[in-house]
Amino acid sequence: MRRNLFSTAGAIIAALFTGFIGTARADGDPDRGRKAFLQCLSCHSARPGLHKTGPSLATVAGQKAATVEGFGRYSDALKASGLVWNDEKLDAWMLDPRGLVPGTSMNIPGIKSTSDRRDIIAFLKAVKAEQSAERSPAPSNESGGSMMMGDRPMPDLEALGPERQVASLTYCRGTYHVRTVAGQVQKIWEFNLRFKSDSSDKGPMAGKPVIIPKGMRGDRFFVIFAQPSEISPFIENRC
Repeated sequence: MRRNLFSTAGAIIAALFTGFIGTARADGDPDRGRKAFLQCLSCHSARPGLHKTGPSLATVAGQKAATVEGFGRYSDALKASGLVWNDEKLDAWMLDPRGLVPGTSMNIPGIKSTSDRRDIIAFLKAVKAEQSAERSPAPSNESGGSMMMGDRPMPDLEALGPERQVASLTYCRGTYHVRTVAGQVQKIWEFNLRFKSDSSDKGPMAGKPVIIPKGMRGDRFFVIFAQPSEISPFIENRC
């Protein structure tokens, strides 16, 4: 009888302890999540309105899927899914996007670490809570720190110097000749030069594209225009 009492008490304590640990893990940690979110930064930001390949995730926690304001590149599959991004769906999405929504354009292998996923969810919920607090008339925390953003600002292309501003761009037999306002000329193999547009407030001035290096080898570049319509007229075919 006494042994059974001890066994029962031990089982209860173990269950309580296990339940406590499980809850702590399920809650996630937003500070750890901020670091884990670095895995997402190449395609997403945590700043409101700053969209990349994918939408800003600043308000996504608890939101209906495919409804982030200002983002227009959602797949038809995600728009038709009817999902709401609660903890369960966010976890399943980060683990296997294509498994949750077949036909999604988010082609990544998924985040396999359970703790990373839970921490990222906690981070996203904290970011959304911070946005709500900033819109509230109540006084903000004295620290005032936007520690939850977890993102680096996009470069201001309009502010780049003359060595990055493109004065002329000619094409001849597989080679682009890029002359900068500073007078430097770079000869770039056509396969290593990519043309892009940035219509945001961080983009270049109209009619004044910029060139920036891309990659680690030093032989690949982007020329970025304010609008796609500027690209073809700016390039001159001349040898």
